Amino acid sequence: MDLAALRNDLPTTLDNLYQGHLEQDRPQSLPNGHAFPTGERDKAGLLAGGDIKRSQPLVIQVNRKLKEEEPRASSLPSIPNPFPELCSPSKSPILSSPSAGQGPQHESGPHVVKVFSEDGTCRSLEVTAGATARHVCEMLVQKTHALHDESWSLVERHQHLALERCLEDHESVVEVQATWPIGGDSRFVFRKNFAKYELFKSSPQSLFPEVMVSSCLDANKGMSHSELIQNFLNSGSCPEIQGFLHLKEVGRKVWKRFYFSLRRSGLYYSTKGTSKDPRHLQYFADLNESNVYFITQGKKYYGTPTEFSFCIKPYKVRSGMKGLKLFCSEDEQSRTCWMAAFRLFKYGVQLYRNYQQSQSRRSHQSWISTTPLRSMSDNTLVAMDFSGCTGRVIENPNEALTVALEEAQSWRKKTSHRYSLPTPCQGSPLSTAIHRTQPWFHGRISREDTQRLIIQQGLVDGVFLVRESQRNPKGYVLSLCHLQKVKHYLILPSEEEGQLYFTMDDGQTRFADLIQLVEFHQINRGILPCKLRHYCTCVAL
Repeated sequence: MDLAALRNDLPTTLDNLYQGHLEQDRPQSLPNGHAFPTGERDKAGLLAGGDIKRSQPLVIQVNRKLKEEEPRASSLPSIPNPFPELCSPSKSPILSSPSAGQGPQHESGPHVVKVFSEDGTCRSLEVTAGATARHVCEMLVQKTHALHDESWSLVERHQHLALERCLEDHESVVEVQATWPIGGDSRFVFRKNFAKYELFKSSPQSLFPEVMVSSCLDANKGMSHSELIQNFLNSGSCPEIQGFLHLKEVGRKVWKRFYFSLRRSGLYYSTKGTSKDPRHLQYFADLNESNVYFITQGKKYYGTPTEFSFCIKPYKVRSGMKGLKLFCSEDEQSRTCWMAAFRLFKYGVQLYRNYQQSQSRRSHQSWISTTPLRSMSDNTLVAMDFSGCTGRVIENPNEALTVALEEAQSWRKKTSHRYSLPTPCQGSPLSTAIHRTQPWFHGRISREDTQRLIIQQGLVDGVFLVRESQRNPKGYVLSLCHLQKVKHYLILPSEEEGQLYFTMDDGQTRFADLIQLVEFHQINRGILPCKLRHYCTCVAL
């Protein structure tokens, strides 16, 4: 066959083939005037009208094979779509499920987070969208060369509302920052919080008083208080936290006292005394849609009847006081119990996983310890004898007591020998200022600032700091937390036979300097109600 004739006949053959298919697929009008089915109407609109170029039969032939499928995105215009979320049901804010997340979706690119310290210095960090609070704390610990432990925390502070809370280790920092009002004074603060996981360390009775805990399940009514709390901490059966709280009414300055009950389903208050009858219980707040905050200056900003106030702030409240639910308890133990229960009810087993992860990280870094091992658990201590080439465990209690007395005698000899050294103690700048290099020494701060700092870093037994006395120009003060109260002990310098020493008990126990005093009470309680466990410290970013 002639090649030129074949070339001329090929377009004609394709045109005939295409016209045949077109006549078969062309939709016919219905006699009753009803509309075409959806799939046929789309095909008719695509094929009808206008001249079709000869290069398109192959494209239409491919589309014919996808007859049963949904229209492809290739049928959309090639120009940029200004509303891409409306074209994709998976990204549509209307069709997406509410469980996808509470905040807006963030890109996976880097984000800048600014973190402040207690002295006002700040540092900007570049983090990813999924960076957690624990990850940011680890970055700051490395950059500031601080001692790494589980107590470092990231605090969310709203200064215009006098609110702050400690972020949980698993919370996304970028998502929390996205909920802040634009141009506001909200910020992140990097500091220690020794009470973050105290609910998993201390006895349940100290954190959850028996009068505030009751079981909401009939099967647990016969259980003891300790067993009920243990199930609570293990995220098993759910007890109910109950008690009186002062509540500020919306739009008024009046505080009223109501009986509240905290359950898995939310927070309720009784309209008739302490009755928990369903007719008298009113739903008040949802835990899953809110965060609980400390109120730092309750009397100044909100006129609270006591200093032990806290607040429930819903996610939808971005700025202003409208929408805040303000509470006030009678004492610190009650406030601590309510806030700990809020955390457990909201996060559940995730909170315990965070604690386990922090413990595992601590075990890997056990060689960096900020507190003596003896203060961790007295039950793990054993008497040892190191007089020979190798150490041995002393199993006889009488022998252990004798060794302890010998060590005490050697301590006295070592101290007296230190006093007898020919060093000018009373006039040496080194002996009078060496404690200033220690992280637990805070210089000349007021009593109010001391209490505020200890409260911020956790009202845990053994949290302490040393400061200069404002009343006695030559004395110092040891401020110590015990039973959720801050106590202050005066340290006075004294001189005897030309030797300078420090004492807290009128000279019965003497120390050459403040460092020796602190190290002694980290191991021995002495006249204090408890040992020194955690020192308050601030880092400069």
